[in-house]
Amino acid sequence: MSMRHAFVVPTYGESPYLRDCLGSLAAQERRSDVVVATSTPFDGLQALCDEVGARLVVHGPNRGIGPDWNAALDVAQAPLVTVAHQDDLYHPRFSAAVLDAHARSPCSALYFCDAGEVTGDGRPRDGGTNARIKRLLVAAAFAGRHSVGGAVSRRLLLGLGNPIVCPSVTINLEVAPGFRFREDLRTNMDWLAWLDLSQAGAVTYIDERLMDHRVHTNSETGRCLEDGRRGREHALRIGR
Repeated sequence: MSMRHAFVVPTYGESPYLRDCLGSLAAQERRSDVVVATSTPFDGLQALCDEVGARLVVHGPNRGIGPDWNAALDVAQAPLVTVAHQDDLYHPRFSAAVLDAHARSPCSALYFCDAGEVTGDGRPRDGGTNARIKRLLVAAAFAGRHSVGGAVSRRLLLGLGNPIVCPSVTINLEVAPGFRFREDLRTNMDWLAWLDLSQAGAVTYIDERLMDHRVHTNSETGRCLEDGRRGREHALRIGR
Protein backbone atom coordinates (compact mmCIF):
# COMPACT_ATOMS: atom_id res chain seq x y z
CA MET A 1 0.00 0.00 0.00
CA SER A 2 1.40 3.40 -0.96
CA MET A 3 2.12 6.07 1.64
CA ARG A 4 -0.59 8.70 2.06
CA HIS A 5 0.23 12.38 1.71
CA ALA A 6 -1.97 15.36 2.55
CA PHE A 7 -1.80 19.09 2.09
CA VAL A 8 -3.28 21.02 5.00
CA VAL A 9 -3.95 24.70 4.40
CA PRO A 10 -4.34 26.74 7.60
CA THR A 11 -6.27 29.75 6.35
CA TYR A 12 -6.65 33.06 8.12
CA GLY A 13 -9.21 35.58 6.94
CA GLU A 14 -10.07 35.81 3.26
CA SER A 15 -6.86 35.69 1.26
CA PRO A 16 -7.14 36.85 -2.37
CA TYR A 17 -4.62 34.14 -3.26
CA LEU A 18 -6.37 31.15 -1.69
CA ARG A 19 -8.18 30.09 -4.87
CA ASP A 20 -4.91 29.92 -6.81
CA CYS A 21 -3.23 27.96 -4.00
CA LEU A 22 -6.04 25.40 -3.81
CA GLY A 23 -6.14 25.15 -7.59
CA SER A 24 -2.45 24.25 -7.64
CA LEU A 25 -3.04 21.55 -5.01
CA ALA A 26 -5.97 20.11 -6.96
CA ALA A 27 -3.81 19.97 -10.12
CA GLN A 28 -1.16 17.61 -8.69
CA GLU A 29 -0.03 14.82 -11.02
CA ARG A 30 -0.35 12.40 -8.10
CA ARG A 31 -3.38 13.45 -6.12
CA SER A 32 -3.12 14.06 -2.39
CA ASP A 33 -5.80 14.85 0.15
CA VAL A 34 -6.38 18.59 0.55
CA VAL A 35 -7.73 19.91 3.86
CA VAL A 36 -8.50 23.54 4.62
CA ALA A 37 -8.42 24.26 8.36
CA THR A 38 -9.56 27.63 9.66
CA SER A 39 -10.67 29.43 12.79
CA THR A 40 -11.82 32.43 10.72
CA PRO A 41 -14.26 31.09 8.08
CA PHE A 42 -15.81 33.44 5.55
CA ASP A 43 -18.80 33.36 3.22
CA GLY A 44 -17.99 31.30 0.15
CA LEU A 45 -15.18 29.24 1.70
CA GLN A 46 -17.19 26.00 1.72
CA ALA A 47 -18.17 26.52 -1.93
CA LEU A 48 -14.53 27.12 -2.87
CA CYS A 49 -13.47 23.94 -1.08
CA ASP A 50 -16.22 21.97 -2.81
CA GLU A 51 -15.08 23.37 -6.16
CA VAL A 52 -11.53 22.01 -5.79
CA GLY A 53 -12.38 18.84 -3.86
CA ALA A 54 -10.91 20.01 -0.54
CA ARG A 55 -12.25 19.09 2.89
CA LEU A 56 -13.06 22.06 5.15
CA VAL A 57 -12.56 21.86 8.92
CA VAL A 58 -13.51 24.81 11.12
CA HIS A 59 -11.98 25.02 14.58
CA GLY A 60 -11.77 27.71 17.20
CA PRO A 61 -11.32 30.03 18.82
CA ASN A 62 -8.62 31.83 16.87
CA ARG A 63 -5.48 31.85 19.05
CA GLY A 64 -2.78 32.70 16.53
CA ILE A 65 -0.62 31.07 13.87
CA GLY A 66 0.96 28.33 16.01
CA PRO A 67 -2.34 26.94 17.27
CA ASP A 68 -3.74 27.22 13.73
CA TRP A 69 -0.89 25.14 12.30
CA ASN A 70 -1.21 22.51 15.02
CA ALA A 71 -4.95 22.32 14.47
CA ALA A 72 -4.24 21.77 10.77
CA LEU A 73 -1.84 18.91 11.58
CA ASP A 74 -4.51 17.33 13.78
CA VAL A 75 -6.98 16.99 10.90
CA ALA A 76 -4.56 15.86 8.17
CA GLN A 77 -5.35 12.12 8.56
CA ALA A 78 -2.14 11.17 6.70
CA PRO A 79 1.39 10.33 7.84
CA LEU A 80 3.05 12.72 5.37
CA VAL A 81 1.79 16.28 5.80
CA THR A 82 2.65 19.46 3.94
CA VAL A 83 1.47 22.64 5.70
CA ALA A 84 0.65 24.63 2.57
CA HIS A 85 0.51 28.39 2.95
CA GLN A 86 -2.67 29.94 1.62
CA ASP A 87 -0.83 32.46 -0.60
CA ASP A 88 1.63 30.07 -2.28
CA LEU A 89 1.66 27.95 -5.43
CA TYR A 90 2.63 24.30 -5.77
CA HIS A 91 3.96 22.82 -9.01
CA PRO A 92 2.13 19.74 -10.36
CA ARG A 93 5.00 17.38 -9.49
CA PHE A 94 5.20 18.34 -5.80
CA SER A 95 3.23 15.40 -4.36
CA ALA A 96 4.89 12.85 -6.63
CA ALA A 97 8.36 14.11 -5.74
CA VAL A 98 7.61 13.96 -2.00
CA LEU A 99 6.28 10.41 -2.23
CA ASP A 100 9.28 9.34 -4.32
CA ALA A 101 11.63 10.92 -1.75
CA HIS A 102 9.85 9.06 1.04
CA ALA A 103 10.20 5.77 -0.85
CA ARG A 104 13.97 6.36 -1.02
CA SER A 105 14.31 7.66 2.55
CA PRO A 106 11.39 6.43 4.67
CA CYS A 107 13.13 7.24 7.97
CA SER A 108 13.36 10.97 7.28
CA ALA A 109 11.35 13.20 9.58
CA LEU A 110 11.42 16.16 7.22
CA TYR A 111 11.45 16.52 3.42
CA PHE A 112 11.90 19.86 1.70
CA CYS A 113 12.46 21.11 -1.82
CA ASP A 114 13.90 24.11 -3.61
CA ALA A 115 11.44 27.00 -3.94
CA GLY A 116 11.08 30.09 -6.04
CA GLU A 117 9.43 33.39 -5.26
CA VAL A 118 6.61 35.28 -6.92
CA THR A 119 5.25 38.77 -6.34
CA GLY A 120 1.75 39.57 -5.17
CA ASP A 121 0.50 39.53 -8.75
CA GLY A 122 2.21 36.24 -9.55
CA ARG A 123 5.29 37.44 -11.45
CA PRO A 124 8.58 35.57 -10.83
CA ARG A 125 10.78 37.37 -8.32
CA ASP A 126 14.54 37.15 -7.86
CA GLY A 127 15.19 36.17 -4.26
CA GLY A 128 18.53 37.99 -4.42
CA THR A 129 21.42 37.47 -2.02
CA ASN A 130 19.23 35.95 0.69
CA ALA A 131 18.05 33.15 -1.61
CA ARG A 132 21.58 32.48 -2.85
CA ILE A 133 22.91 32.20 0.71
CA LYS A 134 20.15 29.76 1.62
CA ARG A 135 20.99 27.56 -1.36
CA LEU A 136 24.67 27.63 -0.43
CA LEU A 137 23.86 26.50 3.14
CA VAL A 138 21.75 23.66 1.80
CA ALA A 139 24.45 22.62 -0.68
CA ALA A 140 27.12 22.65 2.05
CA ALA A 141 25.01 20.56 4.42
CA PHE A 142 24.01 17.91 1.87
CA ALA A 143 27.24 17.83 -0.19
CA GLY A 144 25.54 15.95 -3.02
CA ARG A 145 23.58 13.57 -0.76
CA HIS A 146 19.80 13.20 -0.70
CA SER A 147 19.51 12.83 3.08
CA VAL A 148 21.55 13.82 6.13
CA GLY A 149 21.24 12.98 9.79
CA GLY A 150 24.51 13.70 11.56
CA ALA A 151 25.13 16.52 14.01
CA VAL A 152 27.66 18.25 11.74
CA SER A 153 25.26 18.28 8.79
CA ARG A 154 22.43 19.54 10.99
CA ARG A 155 24.63 22.37 12.23
CA LEU A 156 25.66 23.30 8.68
CA LEU A 157 22.03 23.30 7.59
CA LEU A 158 20.35 25.03 10.52
CA GLY A 159 23.02 26.41 12.82
CA LEU A 160 23.58 29.71 10.98
CA GLY A 161 20.00 30.51 10.09
CA ASN A 162 16.97 28.94 8.46
CA PRO A 163 17.57 28.12 4.77
CA ILE A 164 14.45 25.95 4.52
CA VAL A 165 11.44 27.63 2.90
CA CYS A 166 8.63 26.79 5.31
CA PRO A 167 5.83 25.91 2.84
CA SER A 168 8.20 23.58 0.96
CA VAL A 169 8.37 21.20 3.95
CA THR A 170 6.62 17.86 4.33
CA ILE A 171 6.59 16.34 7.82
CA ASN A 172 6.71 12.59 8.39
CA LEU A 173 4.46 12.02 11.40
CA GLU A 174 5.32 8.31 11.48
CA VAL A 175 8.89 9.24 12.40
CA ALA A 176 7.89 12.20 14.62
CA PRO A 177 4.42 11.26 15.91
CA GLY A 178 4.36 13.79 18.74
CA PHE A 179 5.53 16.74 16.69
CA ARG A 180 3.99 20.16 17.47
CA PHE A 181 4.80 23.71 16.44
CA ARG A 182 5.63 26.18 19.21
CA GLU A 183 2.50 28.20 19.95
CA ASP A 184 4.17 31.19 21.60
CA LEU A 185 5.97 32.33 18.42
CA ARG A 186 4.86 33.94 15.18
CA THR A 187 7.87 33.87 12.88
CA ASN A 188 10.62 31.57 14.20
CA MET A 189 8.45 28.59 15.03
CA ASP A 190 9.36 26.91 11.74
CA TRP A 191 13.13 27.19 12.38
CA LEU A 192 12.75 25.64 15.83
CA ALA A 193 10.45 22.99 14.37
CA TRP A 194 13.05 21.94 11.79
CA LEU A 195 15.68 21.71 14.54
CA ASP A 196 13.39 19.43 16.55
CA LEU A 197 12.49 17.28 13.53
CA SER A 198 16.14 16.97 12.46
CA GLN A 199 16.81 15.30 15.81
CA ALA A 200 13.86 12.93 15.43
CA GLY A 201 15.05 11.56 12.08
CA ALA A 202 16.98 12.31 8.91
CA VAL A 203 16.35 15.35 6.70
CA THR A 204 15.84 14.84 2.96
CA TYR A 205 16.33 17.52 0.31
CA ILE A 206 14.50 17.32 -3.03
CA ASP A 207 16.71 19.26 -5.42
CA GLU A 208 13.88 20.55 -7.60
CA ARG A 209 11.95 23.80 -7.62
CA LEU A 210 8.51 22.45 -6.78
CA MET A 211 6.69 25.45 -5.32
CA ASP A 212 6.65 29.23 -5.37
CA HIS A 213 6.48 31.32 -2.21
CA ARG A 214 4.48 34.52 -2.66
CA VAL A 215 6.17 37.59 -1.19
CA HIS A 216 3.84 40.49 -0.43
CA THR A 217 3.44 43.15 2.24
CA ASN A 218 0.40 41.54 3.89
CA SER A 219 2.11 38.21 4.56
CA GLU A 220 2.75 37.13 8.15
CA THR A 221 6.52 37.45 7.58
CA GLY A 222 6.06 40.97 6.31
CA ARG A 223 4.00 41.93 9.34
CA CYS A 224 6.56 40.43 11.72
CA LEU A 225 9.41 42.32 10.06
CA GLU A 226 7.40 45.53 10.24
CA ASP A 227 6.55 45.26 13.94
CA GLY A 228 9.97 43.95 15.00
CA ARG A 229 8.67 40.56 16.15
CA ARG A 230 11.11 38.62 13.98
CA GLY A 231 14.14 40.22 15.61
CA ARG A 232 12.78 39.54 19.09
CA GLU A 233 12.10 35.88 18.27
CA HIS A 234 15.63 35.38 16.95
CA ALA A 235 16.78 36.14 20.49
CA LEU A 236 14.65 33.30 21.86
CA ARG A 237 16.87 30.55 20.47
CA ILE A 238 18.28 30.08 23.97
CA GLY A 239 19.83 26.67 24.53
CA ARG A 240 19.88 25.81 20.82
